[in-house]
Amino acid sequence: MATYAQDPGAPAPSYLTFWRERHLCTLTTPRPDGSPHVVPVGVTYDPEARLARVITNRTSAKVANVLAAGPEGARVAVCQVAGRRWATLEGLAVVRTERERVAEAERRYAERYERTPAPNPNRVVIEIRLTGAMGRG
Repeated sequence: MATYAQDPGAPAPSYLTFWRERHLCTLTTPRPDGSPHVVPVGVTYDPEARLARVITNRTSAKVANVLAAGPEGARVAVCQVAGRRWATLEGLAVVRTERERVAEAERRYAERYERTPAPNPNRVVIEIRLTGAMGRG
C-alpha cells in the first residue's frame, strides 16, 4: 500500500509548491453532534509555524463548530485537489480575533489567492495547529 504521509513542518518541495498554487479548498469541522461539516474555503499553509489559516466571518457555522469544541480546539482537516494531485492538512483549530493575527492571515490569503480580501470588521481567523499532513503534490 502506498504511503502519502508528509511532515507538516518540513514537507516535500512538490507538496509545498502545490499549497502555494491557487486552489479552492475544503474545511471539515465537527458539528456538536459529531457529524462532519464540510465547506469551501481559501487556506494558507505556513510550514515554518506549523499552521494553516482560514479567514472567515465570526458568525459562520465553521467558527461556531470550532468554538463548540472548547479551548483545546477542534480536530479539523483542510484539503485541496487538482486532478491526480491532492493534499490534506490535519490539526487542532482555534478561533483568533486578535487584529494582528487576522491581518497576517489576510496578507497570506492575498499572496496565495492574488486578491486582497474586502474589509470586514467581523473577520476572524481559524488557525489550525498542524499535527499531520498527507497527499501527493
